[in-house]
Amino acid sequence: MSGAEGGPGKRAGSNPGTAPRSDPYTKLKGPARGIWYLLYVILDIYSRKVVHWEIWPTETGILAKEFIEHAIAANGGIAPRAVHADRGTSMTSNTVAGLFARLNIAQSHSRPHVSDDNPYSEAQFKTLKYCPAFPGEFGSIQDANVFCKAFFTYYNTEHRHSGIAMHTAATVHDGTWIHIQARRAATLRGAYAAHPERFRGRCPQPKELPAKVWINEPPATIETSPSPQTTQAA
Repeated sequence: MSGAEGGPGKRAGSNPGTAPRSDPYTKLKGPARGIWYLLYVILDIYSRKVVHWEIWPTETGILAKEFIEHAIAANGGIAPRAVHADRGTSMTSNTVAGLFARLNIAQSHSRPHVSDDNPYSEAQFKTLKYCPAFPGEFGSIQDANVFCKAFFTYYNTEHRHSGIAMHTAATVHDGTWIHIQARRAATLRGAYAAHPERFRGRCPQPKELPAKVWINEPPATIETSPSPQTTQAA
């Protein structure tokens, strides 16, 4: 965690693994009217990696607590420094608050009546539901699990995000993006050396990753990271 955001408990992220996490849910339509499954996702807001997900038929504080514990285990036992969640009864329950306090995890919640308070999760759920393979409704919770397993594997390892310089979430999360960025820089230098006239006399550089990301960013905080990958490639 690199700094405080514009209000109590709000956080900025700069370190994959310990960066603040986003933890809302979306509803998946079941086989009949009135049947919905709740897809819970915990997302690293810096790398965009979906660290863990689960589908429940209901919402309780005990399930939410277990979900967070499973997410920490899935992240190699590393707990985030902060979790930003919706204001649902499970995520605001005493059961979850007690877990956060025991693990020293700061918590923040979406502002009341603000539907897009968490752009990272909103973007991820939009990608899910606009996926051409998304069925619209599921015959069972098992069907929903099968689809989501395939989707989140794709989302983490193949889908390229404009907010992290067209890298995948998995490579930013594990740090291997640096080697990919070095190869990109070498390719651009080769293209410039071969045809400098196409670039108006200036060697192009790969787009940089942000130094920080925010939920509800305050004014005048935008930074970009230095380019260690470009230096390595030089």
